[in-house]
Amino acid sequence: MPRQPLRVMGTAEIAEYLDVSRQWVEVLSRRRDFPEPAAVLKAGRIWRSEDIEQWAAEHRPRSEPDEPA
Repeated sequence: MPRQPLRVMGTAEIAEYLDVSRQWVEVLSRRRDFPEPAAVLKAGRIWRSEDIEQWAAEHRPRSEPDEPA
């Protein structure tokens, strides 16, 4: 049975997925309930896509400050 490729997201991909800025992803990533990165590379942190998708389904991040809700 072939293995599924590992799907990962960096800060930019998470920002696009959540429709927020990269800076807001940095804020979110400091929350205790945000998933731990799968790895930390020289280029930055990466997360498993399924972890981010599950977190988003459970926590629905609020709009960024100064943005209409």
